[in-house]
Amino acid sequence: MPQQKDAPRRSDAQRNRERILVVALAELSRCADAPLSAIAKKAGVGQGTFYRNFPNRESLVLEIYRHEMQQVADSARHLLDTRAPDEALRAWMDRLSEFAMTKAGLADAIRQVTGAPGGPAKPPPTPVTHAAELLLRANEEAGTIRPGLSADDFFLAIAGLWQLDPDDDWRSRATRLLDLVMDGLRTRARHP
Repeated sequence: MPQQKDAPRRSDAQRNRERILVVALAELSRCADAPLSAIAKKAGVGQGTFYRNFPNRESLVLEIYRHEMQQVADSARHLLDTRAPDEALRAWMDRLSEFAMTKAGLADAIRQVTGAPGGPAKPPPTPVTHAAELLLRANEEAGTIRPGLSADDFFLAIAGLWQLDPDDDWRSRATRLLDLVMDGLRTRARHP
């Protein structure tokens, strides 16, 4: 019997945590300095619940970053399962650009948290790097991109995304940039 009683609490705790993350992402994307008390209130949780899940701003911001990077990474597998490899890669590039542009405030919050002396290090974008490798290898095997490209090559090629102004017409500029990168990736592919 005690196990049945504990299960709903765990499920409620998980829902509270997820609600906090959703609200925090929206609030911190709008304003890197959003007060934690406002985030807790908008998430509908008390201060105790909030701080049990995230004892400080750093833990909250880093968990959002980790979660969002995992979401972007996970989308690569789904795209490969539902599209041709080159279409999956191009769609994933759009997903990555959308993350980069719509989460500008979150980037400021991450810089604040990881830039403080003695603060935590920014987690590596390992899941995203693995996702890029997965997409590149699938395209290489299909012959739709030039062989031998690494995730590092790919991220250097799309680095211009992070120079775009999220408050400007970034979508059309990102589309042009990513189409150009995709054309370059296709150069010397086995199967045009």
